Amino acid sequence: MTDTSPLPDCLALRIGLAARQLPDTTPGQLLRVLVAVLGEPLTEAKLNRLKVRDLKTGADSALEEIDGAVLRLALHALHGEEEAIAQKAIPVPRADDDGSLPHSIRIACASNNGERLDGHFGSCARFLIYQVSATEARLIAVRPASVVTRLSVDHSAERVALIDDCHLLCVLSIGGPSAARVVNSGIHPFKRPQAEDISALLSELQQVLAGDPPPWLARITGRTVPERFLAEIEEAS
Repeated sequence: MTDTSPLPDCLALRIGLAARQLPDTTPGQLLRVLVAVLGEPLTEAKLNRLKVRDLKTGADSALEEIDGAVLRLALHALHGEEEAIAQKAIPVPRADDDGSLPHSIRIACASNNGERLDGHFGSCARFLIYQVSATEARLIAVRPASVVTRLSVDHSAERVALIDDCHLLCVLSIGGPSAARVVNSGIHPFKRPQAEDISALLSELQQVLAGDPPPWLARITGRTVPERFLAEIEEAS
């Protein structure tokens, strides 16, 4: 929408919730698709008439490759039917867990549903925070992320602040400027190719920690780093 015709907050909220359901799609990108399909100005009535086939075929088929079931979830959000996209139970960390675990790394996972890695950095519903060692993995915190309602505003700084005590960020996607901000905060962003149960990711990470992890990871977990790698680490710091 234009500066003279701003998008109402109620519609921006719908678009933000819908974008959470779509792989590799930010709220701004979805907004551009909707404007191409429905024309300006966007209204509640127009969104309510929208159908899955409109999303698949409109805007030069920008969303054509997305599964129909996923598009239906996004459509429910665009229609304002929040109860139709009711999320699985949000996992609950142990109240007495302070996150202390010897030789461990702290990771943030972008999530929308249950203990799933299924979110994008800029639009996920929450970050699930895990403390992971070679022998144990604990969920230590669940940190809600606000829904994007002002689509022209960069919210990456406040999202980085939510995870600034973590060493690794796992997401389905993250934009270049956001990735740079994450890296500058001392966090390593890591993209997964598709949504998955976080337990699978944790298992892979534990295998790496139990074997011969990269020097930067060994340093974080307090393991001895061979001298030949020290110069490399200092250059990367």
